Amino acid sequence: MTDVDASPGDGRDESENERLDRNWNEMLQELRVIQTGTQILTGFLLAAAFQSRFEDLDDYQRIVYLCLVVASILTTVFGLAPVSLHRALFRMRAKDRVVHLTDRILQFTMIGVAITLAGTALLIFDFVLGRAAGIVIGSVVLVIVLALWVVLPRVSRSRLPVESR
Repeated sequence: MTDVDASPGDGRDESENERLDRNWNEMLQELRVIQTGTQILTGFLLAAAFQSRFEDLDDYQRIVYLCLVVASILTTVFGLAPVSLHRALFRMRAKDRVVHLTDRILQFTMIGVAITLAGTALLIFDFVLGRAAGIVIGSVVLVIVLALWVVLPRVSRSRLPVESR
C-alpha cells in the first residue's frame, strides 16, 4: 500500500488496484495543470532573451533570469517525468510504485513552480520598479504560495479526524 491515499476506511468499496487507478487518474489531472503552466512559463522565459529590452538587464537581473530559466526547465522536466516512469513500468504490475514515485515527483514539481513564480515576479518588478520592489514582491509571492500550498493543506489535514488521515 502506498502512502498517497492510505485511508482504507474512506467509505469507498474499491480494491487496491481500483484505488491505485483512482489515485493515478487524480495525479494525471494535477500533472495536466502543472505541465501546461510550467511549459507556458518556460516558453515566456525563453522568449524573453530575444526581446529588444533584454539588453537593458543588469548583471543581477541576468543572473536571476538564468537561474529562472534553469528552474523552469527543471520544473518542466519533473512535471514530465511521471510520463516516462509510467512508460517504463507499463504492464509490469507496478502501479503502486508509479503512484508512489509520481507523488514524490509532484512535490518536487510544486517546489519548482513556487520558485519559478516567485523569481519571475522578482525579476519583472526589479526590472520595472527597482531592486527593492522586486525583492518585496518576490518575497510576497513566495509567502502566499507557501501559505496556500503548504500551510493551508497541513492545517486542513490536521483538523480531519485521525481515521480520515
